[in-house]
Amino acid sequence: MILRYALACLILISSHVMAIEEPRYELVLAQEDFQLRRYSPMLIAQVTVSGDLSTASNRGFRQVADFIFGANEDPIKKEAQKIAMTAPVVIEDVSSKIAMTAPVIVQTESGPGQSSKEALWKLAFVMPRQFTLENLPRPKNPNIEIQKLAEREVAVVTFSGWVSEADYQKQTERLRTWIQQQGWRTAGEPQLSRYNPPWTLPFWRRNEVWLPITRQ
Repeated sequence: MILRYALACLILISSHVMAIEEPRYELVLAQEDFQLRRYSPMLIAQVTVSGDLSTASNRGFRQVADFIFGANEDPIKKEAQKIAMTAPVVIEDVSSKIAMTAPVIVQTESGPGQSSKEALWKLAFVMPRQFTLENLPRPKNPNIEIQKLAEREVAVVTFSGWVSEADYQKQTERLRTWIQQQGWRTAGEPQLSRYNPPWTLPFWRRNEVWLPITRQ
């Protein structure tokens, strides 16, 4: 009991010290595990990677992390600049729609004849609000894309634990059912958003599936 309490205190302290920025949104509706949010415009840095969910997440995370940790050039000072980490990290499967843009989020869409292990994904970090397209450092990695996302409404389901592809699909179906019950229409592909560092215990992990929607 004492060890468990000490561990809980350590994690809570770490979470407070490491509190990081999240994108701004207006909460429009909340029902149990589900929410409708209206997100403000945001800048993202994203990279396209291949593999299953776990492999793609690791490959993509390393590349975008290198960018924010200094593999970049400030457009004014012409030197490297560290960019603060934000949450969530987002991943999206874009196997059959690689030309589509997407927002940190994970999204997956296996194309004809492709298995999930061959899927293409876009993994993204949301950039801190202080940056614009004009003053954001330029990535040295040519695979990293900078994109500005417009304001949008997003349906969200929140859940805990480690996320497998089966978990991701299960939560996506739950979210689609909720969207249908509200009489809304989807306006994009599902995206997996994860908020916690790797050492966070499963029952304290915050995961979300996002789906852009239209209400007409």
